[in-house]
Amino acid sequence: MPPKNNLLVLSALGDDRPGIVDRLTKVILDYDCNIIDSRMTVLGGEFAILMLVEGNWNTLAKLEKSLPELQVSLGLTIISRRTEERHTETPVMPYLVEVVALDHPGIVHSLASFFSQRNINIEDLMTSGYPAAHTGSQMFSVHMSIGVPGDIHIASLRDEFMDFCDSLNLDGVLEPIKR
Repeated sequence: MPPKNNLLVLSALGDDRPGIVDRLTKVILDYDCNIIDSRMTVLGGEFAILMLVEGNWNTLAKLEKSLPELQVSLGLTIISRRTEERHTETPVMPYLVEVVALDHPGIVHSLASFFSQRNINIEDLMTSGYPAAHTGSQMFSVHMSIGVPGDIHIASLRDEFMDFCDSLNLDGVLEPIKR
C-alpha cells in the first residue's frame, strides 16, 4: 500500500502581476508536490490564491521551509497550514445556489444566516458586482455550493428559500449540482 500523502493549504496574497501562478506552481512542482484543488482570483489590485497541495511528509516539509524565501521572491504574503482529508459526519447532497439582486449591504450575510440556521454548510462561495446592461444600476451576484444534509426535505427547503429571496427582493435559484 502506498504511503498516505499529506495535505497542506496555502493562502497567498499580493500585488497582481503576470507570472505569479507560473512561479508559484513551478516551486510546488519542484518539491514533488501536487495541487489538488485551488482558487485564484484578482480582487481590486490584489491577486489571491488558495490551494490544497498534496505530497509526502518530507516534500511538504521542504516546501513549508521554503515559504519565507518564496514570499520575498514573489512579493506575496503566504500562510500555510497542514490539514487532513475532509470527512463529513452525515452524507450531504450538493446543491447550487445562485442569487442576483440590486447591490446593497448584507446580501451575503443574509444568505449565510439562512443556510446556517438550517445546519447547511456553505462549501464554496463566489460573489461579483457589475453594472446592469441597460440601466447601469449596480448589480450583485452570488454563486455558491452548499451541502444539504440528507434529513432535510428538499421541496420544503426550496419553498423556504424562494420565500426568503422574495422577502429580500433577490432573484434566487436552488438546484442540485449535476456531477
